[in-house]
Amino acid sequence: MKKQAKRRVGILGATGTVGQRVIHLLRNHPYFEVTALAASDRSEGKRFADVCNWKLPFEMPAKVKNIKVFACKPPLDCDVVISSLPSDIALEAEGAFAAAGYPVISNSSSYRMPEDVPLVVPEINPDHLDIIPYQQKKRGYDKGYLVTNPNCTTIGLVMALAPLQAAFGLEAVMMTSMQAISGAGYPGVASMDIIDNVIPHIGGEEEKVECEPQKILGKCLRTKIVSAPFLVSAQCNRVPVQDGHLESVRVKLKKKATVEQVAEVLANYQGLPQELKLPSAPAHPIIVRTEKDRPQPRLDRDAENGMATVVGRISKDTIFDFKFTLISHNTVRGAAGAALLNAELLVAKGLL
Repeated sequence: MKKQAKRRVGILGATGTVGQRVIHLLRNHPYFEVTALAASDRSEGKRFADVCNWKLPFEMPAKVKNIKVFACKPPLDCDVVISSLPSDIALEAEGAFAAAGYPVISNSSSYRMPEDVPLVVPEINPDHLDIIPYQQKKRGYDKGYLVTNPNCTTIGLVMALAPLQAAFGLEAVMMTSMQAISGAGYPGVASMDIIDNVIPHIGGEEEKVECEPQKILGKCLRTKIVSAPFLVSAQCNRVPVQDGHLESVRVKLKKKATVEQVAEVLANYQGLPQELKLPSAPAHPIIVRTEKDRPQPRLDRDAENGMATVVGRISKDTIFDFKFTLISHNTVRGAAGAALLNAELLVAKGLL
């Protein structure tokens, strides 16, 4: 059998921390190779190695060092675009690429909530990709389309909520996050603001977490995605941790359950990526810890190469039904890895 050529990937926002993560995750990937990099106007026309302030604790892949950086507008020498642009820039740029015929997989919030754009976590709602033909027709796209992945805080939360909704139903969720500084990008939060401190505000974060889970756990109809009806209340805090968003969660369920049943449902959760054995899919998307002091960012954020959600401290709650703590790696599962897993799912479904 003839070996299929790798799909060519263009990365928008390539010099940023999430763009760097995407580049790192794509090294030696069986489906994809990086052929185009785009960033701000000040980087245009220069070698990637000359304009990127590489911040990952891994060497910059040799294959990207000499790639010339282009502006974030079509055309680009690629088959698919992965975007990690700021939302104010992404709205125009991602729309332009989709209109020009490029499949766009976005980390940005710009297109997460429209009814015709899938907000996808492959283990949870791969069927939401079925709306792409309608999106193309409605927006006048030919071969292009838009697919988004959730906010970095939402994705850890919704990974834990999905099995509970499927088994018991959800009525209400309360979540308090303790979010890593890498979620603010680079240079991010000033050291004098975050050292010896907790900042109880992250602009726009609570609003995203309070609406994205319902769309992900909603139903995909022929012409729109209808959000699930449960409520989410979120409080988001920035803490002096490098990577990993820790979340304290309380849930009110529709059906009665025991602590043991909740733990079992979470630990046994699997989805289409595991069934298909996609390259970036964690073998165990949810890992349940039983120690009284786990999960912790430093000990648990890198579980399954940073692609698992680790849940612990599951217990009965005095106001809601249950409470637990979770950790998710915000720049891997919450951003670059989420986009890459979406790209792999699109290949598996014949959409790339």
